[in-house]
Amino acid sequence: MVKVASRMEKIPPYLFARIDKKKEEAKKRGVDLIDLSIGDPDIPTPNHIVEKMKEAVSEAKNHRYPSYEGMIEFRKAVSHWYKKRFDVDLDPEREVLVLLGSKDGISHIPFAFIDTGDLALVPSPGYPVYRIMTLLAGGEPYIMPLKEENDFLPRLEDIPDFVLTKTKLMFLNYPNNPTGTNASDEFYEKVLHYAKKHDIIVCHDAAYSEIYFDGAKPRSILEFDRKKEISIEFHSLSKTYCMTGWRIGFVVGNRDVISALGRLKTNIDSGVFQAIQVAGCEALLGDQTVVEEIRRIFKKRRDILVESLNSLDFHFKRPMATFYLWVHVPKGFTSESFCEYLIEKAGIVVTPGSGFGEEGEGYFRISLTTSEEKIVEGVKRLKSMSF
Repeated sequence: MVKVASRMEKIPPYLFARIDKKKEEAKKRGVDLIDLSIGDPDIPTPNHIVEKMKEAVSEAKNHRYPSYEGMIEFRKAVSHWYKKRFDVDLDPEREVLVLLGSKDGISHIPFAFIDTGDLALVPSPGYPVYRIMTLLAGGEPYIMPLKEENDFLPRLEDIPDFVLTKTKLMFLNYPNNPTGTNASDEFYEKVLHYAKKHDIIVCHDAAYSEIYFDGAKPRSILEFDRKKEISIEFHSLSKTYCMTGWRIGFVVGNRDVISALGRLKTNIDSGVFQAIQVAGCEALLGDQTVVEEIRRIFKKRRDILVESLNSLDFHFKRPMATFYLWVHVPKGFTSESFCEYLIEKAGIVVTPGSGFGEEGEGYFRISLTTSEEKIVEGVKRLKSMSF
């Protein structure tokens, strides 16, 4: 067999392989698994979006190649949504780029800016794509630990100056996956101070900005960088409108950064199917009460789990956003061993924190993306266990 490229050695082995093996073994034993591990909403895409998609698919004009940057109608819809939601003005022609989901842009931005030996600041725990794609682009990730005692915010003042002078990109993600944390206004201001001082592009992953609870409404980093001097922000329709399989997102912000990413992507893909963009316009400009209902469902599920885990003496911070709980594993377990134990003894699947980086060890992540009935059943199984 032909040897794979040496860059493939930089991609770590699948971290959840043992968990998947345990899941398959349990299924073969006939165990009714309750999967609380995946970040994929079980709530169907709102009907008015689906209906718009049906109409758009039947139109022949949507069957051809879309524009590389995305339909101007969709980019205008993004600009309208940002103005209404964050009071941020965007030029739809130069400050908005349509993506095949936000992961598309996040995974390619290192290739547009990272040269061999350049650094990117990467949070841990965090979305593994930030680190892996920095490595594949020839750069070096510098880990920013997100510790509970610091409210899961990186301490920028702990990053040495010699690191900052070699850094091109800083990846941030608030509301945060996996910790469920929101960022403060003061934090965003501090980030922009450091980024401007050291000429670092801030890449803010805001995929969960509309999944929040108890009035803790997240901010856009562009509210603090209104001139868009140093920031870009990735967004997606996946979580907000339960459209994970549709693969449509966008990046907004600094026009030079947007232009460079767009130039790269024209050589990689041919854009988002135009009918999906038409449906995306309906999502952004249509009835937003569906988003309130999605939040209500996730909040109810969160409250059930928070109350139950508290009664079982699990230790965690109550999440104010996202559809995840970030929970300490009981004493005597590692992240992975506890997740294996839950599958074997209770048929419950959760995600080991170690899969999100070294700083995730000692935690596990629970997802709220399954039905209330399944969550209640999972809680019953937990209560019957001994740790």
